[in-house]
Amino acid sequence: MPPPARGGYHMIQVNTKNISAFVPQDYFPALEADLARAQGWLQDATGAGGDFVGWVHLPRDYDREEFARIQAAAKRIQEQSTALVVIGIGGSYLGARGVIEALCSPNYNQKKKDTPNIYFAGNTLSADALHEIVELLGDQDFSINVISKSGTTTEPAVAFRFFRELCEKKYGKDGARERIYATTDARRGVLKSLADEEGYETFVVPDAIGGRYSVLTAVGLLPIAVCGVDLEALMGGAAAMMEICARGGADNPAWQYAAARSALYQSGKKIELLAAYEPSFRFMAEWWKQLYGESEGKEGKGLFPASVEFTADLHSMGQYIQQGERLMFETVVRFEKPLHDLAVPRDEADGDGLNFLAGKNLSFVNEQAMDGTLLAHVEGGVPNLIVQVGQNTAQTMGEMIYFFEYACGLSGYLLGVNPFNQPGVESYKKNMFALLGKPGYEDKRAELLAKLGK
Repeated sequence: MPPPARGGYHMIQVNTKNISAFVPQDYFPALEADLARAQGWLQDATGAGGDFVGWVHLPRDYDREEFARIQAAAKRIQEQSTALVVIGIGGSYLGARGVIEALCSPNYNQKKKDTPNIYFAGNTLSADALHEIVELLGDQDFSINVISKSGTTTEPAVAFRFFRELCEKKYGKDGARERIYATTDARRGVLKSLADEEGYETFVVPDAIGGRYSVLTAVGLLPIAVCGVDLEALMGGAAAMMEICARGGADNPAWQYAAARSALYQSGKKIELLAAYEPSFRFMAEWWKQLYGESEGKEGKGLFPASVEFTADLHSMGQYIQQGERLMFETVVRFEKPLHDLAVPRDEADGDGLNFLAGKNLSFVNEQAMDGTLLAHVEGGVPNLIVQVGQNTAQTMGEMIYFFEYACGLSGYLLGVNPFNQPGVESYKKNMFALLGKPGYEDKRAELLAKLGK
């Protein structure tokens, strides 16, 4: 296992042994100069998109006063409400949901606990999905955390209209303003203006941090704190990894991961599959997909980020991974050991023939599944990177978030793109606004309707 870093935190290790047959042997030395340049751009904010690297030193420089207000607000929500509706889309919710499910369970709302249920809204335009959240809320006392820098993003803005109305009907306008928390721009925007007018408590979406890098700001921290996660431990893990990443060099795990991804991409791989053997990791993988897809997928470049949940997906995607087109490589996140373990029971009839596993810990069985799958996939032409982390704790999660963010910044610069913009996402929005009849889009609407044959 990796040796402990300072303060008892574990340094993430990246095992690249199982890509050696697929990339040049000197790929890392060949990339060192580019990595050093990218490192400087991140540390000094001098590269493309340098106005959006506020996350690089965030674990050291975060606003302590706001951090205390986040914790106080979380405690107030816990005392007032049995449910919190988190309204946001993309980076405004994926990171928080990923951490909550990873640390508190995908079945969090079904568990007996002293903390409120969490419902994520504003990430879809499905009427059925929104109606279901309203039904699930029922007569629970609830609070709202609406997250949007501008306040005009369609999905969360529409959802906020519904839940704000519901809150005001239930508690009156005075009662509602005590239960609505807005995470938005510090100075401007529709949501900031509304929050100031109505008297909602506000938290800041920092100017220098884009949504997909914002999970360790108020964007993610308030919902995470409401679920009882130790924010000090989460930020401590991120701070420990920040120190490691700041040093650069061949021992830096973010350099190792970014270099391996770059070499595999240059060798012809087009898809990166992020895999984990813990179902609770599913939404961390969803966060990772946005992080890498939105940061790298531009100018006709970039690995396509996908994810699988093993061992379940070995029974669905396993055939393609083993013998389909050789377009992909896998990055497997391996946790040190489970927080809870179980021994396989003995069955006297042994009808399933599994008594040879009786008495063995399930974690041991899972580990052998990992190793067996790795060997099969590598032999089948699928390179495997292993990201070895500690136990699934708040400290480890903080480490891992920062590690993936830093490696993403390096990867974007190695690819020759700006890792911190997303110009392509505006195209569908313009079409959607035109088709919905937004004022000012009349000519575009006529053009699109003609293309659709309507």
